[in-house]
Amino acid sequence: MPLSNMGNARTGAARDHFGMSNPVPAPAGDDWRTTVRRLPELAVVDRADVEAILDAGLVAHVGFTADDRPYVVPMAYTRIGSDLFLHGSVASRLVRALGSGTRVCVTVTVLDGIVLARSAFNTSMNYRSVMVMGETEAVADPDARARVFESLLERLVPGRSARVRPPNPAELRQTLVARLPIDLWSAKVSTGPPDDEPADLAYPVWAGEIPLRLVADRPVAAPDLPEHLMADAPDGRPSGGTWWVRER
Repeated sequence: MPLSNMGNARTGAARDHFGMSNPVPAPAGDDWRTTVRRLPELAVVDRADVEAILDAGLVAHVGFTADDRPYVVPMAYTRIGSDLFLHGSVASRLVRALGSGTRVCVTVTVLDGIVLARSAFNTSMNYRSVMVMGETEAVADPDARARVFESLLERLVPGRSARVRPPNPAELRQTLVARLPIDLWSAKVSTGPPDDEPADLAYPVWAGEIPLRLVADRPVAAPDLPEHLMADAPDGRPSGGTWWVRER
């Protein structure tokens, strides 16, 4: 079912957590685009929480129109301060469109669990989700672009940017970096167990949550990696994520 329906019967638990029951506009502005009307008790109004969700994600889905047609493109991204930065190849016509003041809606979702209720209707998911809306602009300053490239690598594997070859001029020309201010946003978080209807509590089926998390498997070396570098596989925890268990 779509995210807009998630948490369908769990509004009571969510209301206890957030203490809200009316449509909630994000503090980014009293704008109809950021007003949470569907399950408003799931709304997130603290900017720090919004930034934490963005930092926990790895892929952004970027929605925009080009040539009068709608597109949604998955893209690598990073957050630096109060801005989102999108990263892609200039060889893509759609990606190039993001560098020319395009209006976009960027969505990042972190899936935290499958919520199994006693009824099909109330079965849902736990998640954290942010939409950021605005106009993108291309980043041309070399130092600013370098900071974005470093941030992108550090989100994946801390310390990696200092160890790999930096991009050369030809590679930089092939890469678009677009900035999107985090000024207009809307966010929702769904947590907790299923909230079944009283009439369903005696139904003979297991109910509860299956927690989910993104976990990487043990690194697989490149086939041409020299033997002396085999033990140099990265270890640790990426920003906002969960890395592999080394002893697996």
